[in-house]
Amino acid sequence: MAAAALLAAMMMLGAEAVWLDLPPTGTKCVSEEIQPNVVVVADYAIIFESQSTSHPTVAVKVTSPYGNTVHQNENATMGQFAFTTSEAGNYLACFWLDSAEKGSGVSLNLDWKIGIAAKDWDSVAKKEKIEGVELELRKLEVAVESIHHNLLYLKAREAEMREVSEKTNSRVAWFSILSLGVCVVVSVLQLWHLQGFFHKKKLI
Repeated sequence: MAAAALLAAMMMLGAEAVWLDLPPTGTKCVSEEIQPNVVVVADYAIIFESQSTSHPTVAVKVTSPYGNTVHQNENATMGQFAFTTSEAGNYLACFWLDSAEKGSGVSLNLDWKIGIAAKDWDSVAKKEKIEGVELELRKLEVAVESIHHNLLYLKAREAEMREVSEKTNSRVAWFSILSLGVCVVVSVLQLWHLQGFFHKKKLI
């Protein structure tokens, strides 16, 4: 268990770049589910071919789970956005070509860092006067704290989902009982009506 947590912590310290192939028309988006109060830093840049004469530009829009715009930029060949999340959920970053010269599309490099990966460890090392193994242990300590917070967040979400599921099951059960009651009442009324009809016709 400890080894798994340590491995997860080490994986969280790294940040990988994402390559997006933007078509001449249309939008490419990247989403990430993030908790509140988490630092997000991202750099993006168009990758030009060495012999390319055109210089297309892109537009970017980053929105929060509730649709609030946290970053927007136009006519850019490169840029950066940084913010601290205030809402939990999927944050969406969308890119599209907005220049007249679009050619056959372009490639865009997106380096998206979240949480501890976005932390400026060089500044931390200088401020706390640590380096080498001590710095790596500090990174792992922060990573373990982040994993702990993630587990608490997932536990809270699980409790919310369980509560919603229990309420839904309770409502379904009451609806089933109500439906059964209605069926019984309708059946009794039908029998009473048929009995009265047969008596009226002197069939019974």
